Amino acid sequence: MQKGLVDFKTAIVFSIPAFIAVYITRKFIVPAIPETLFSIGDFTVTRNLGIMVFFALIMLIAAISMIGSSKKTDAPSNGKKLNYPLIFIEGFVVGILTGIVGAGGGFLIIPALVLLAKLPMKQAVATSLLIIAIKSLIGFIGDVETMKIDWSFLLTFTGISVAGIFIGVWLNNFIDGKKLKKGFGWFVLLMAIYIIYKEFSA
Repeated sequence: MQKGLVDFKTAIVFSIPAFIAVYITRKFIVPAIPETLFSIGDFTVTRNLGIMVFFALIMLIAAISMIGSSKKTDAPSNGKKLNYPLIFIEGFVVGILTGIVGAGGGFLIIPALVLLAKLPMKQAVATSLLIIAIKSLIGFIGDVETMKIDWSFLLTFTGISVAGIFIGVWLNNFIDGKKLKKGFGWFVLLMAIYIIYKEFSA
């Protein structure tokens, strides 16, 4: 916000349907998913396995899209007319997806803002942080009502994450937006492959 990188209009249009979708998903849909989804012989697909594999597959799609789009110029969005109805729909869909996997959604929100809202990478990152902060809080409110929270772990992890954010903001001054987009794509791709390997090997 201090650097003027947050696109508030896009954030609001994206956030409202995302907020509604993520709360509904965490409050009603996720608790309704059965513990055992289906079995193939001796192999049982549990709810946690299904969600994590679904999470990884969405990450793969997002990563491939980001890596492919990194070849294009990361030009400023000033003066470009944005398709706000499309951004509204994106927000609702991303809200449902991130509500199911229980993640803040940066791996989905950033590609959506870059590829569909046509925001430059650094502006997309800044805007997504605002969306994620509020959307995660709303999703968390839904969780508090239905799940037991490990507060000591939550506060420890949050403290470390906040320190990482300040380091990331400082490093952002030295990284080109185009390289950041490609690097983000490869990081998400590697994480997706690791999640799939970890879940099935377990």
